[in-house]
Amino acid sequence: MSGEKDSSKKSGEPSGVDLARVALRAAKEQARARGDAARQKKQARRGGGLRSGARADGRDPMALGSAINRLITERGWETPAAVGGVMGRWPQIVGEDLAKHCVPQRYDEDERVLVVACDSTAWATQLRLLAPALVARLNADLGHGTVRLIKVHGPGGPARRYGPLRAPGSMGPGDTYG
Repeated sequence: MSGEKDSSKKSGEPSGVDLARVALRAAKEQARARGDAARQKKQARRGGGLRSGARADGRDPMALGSAINRLITERGWETPAAVGGVMGRWPQIVGEDLAKHCVPQRYDEDERVLVVACDSTAWATQLRLLAPALVARLNADLGHGTVRLIKVHGPGGPARRYGPLRAPGSMGPGDTYG
């Protein structure tokens, strides 16, 4: 008998007592919800509607921080919110010099890719060299596997200008560079 208890604890499966506690807690919550619904229906029939009372209910005010945390949890926005916090602390994470020249643009939650834009090819190369260490630091801060890859974008080419003297079929200044 004691061997069965030890094996259930080692395997991580809940015991019968734990399952009974969970079932009891769920039944109590359902009964409480049914009682609240019946009480509200009864008050509505009397024409009284909901009245404020001494006990806490769903209409009580809550602090802004706890309301935002509840909203983030209910909607499943924990990871995007955490990544947004990292973007706000970008200079502390990568250092002041790198942060002046490389800015995080977006985070793709499905691919777990952070896209960073740099203002010169030299800084883009520097960030590409630091990317593995930066991914490890971000995952240590956000949780394992949150960022899989950092995609670095360098500066774009010059803007193509279309004007009245443009030759049909030409690609502008890009034509001469092959």
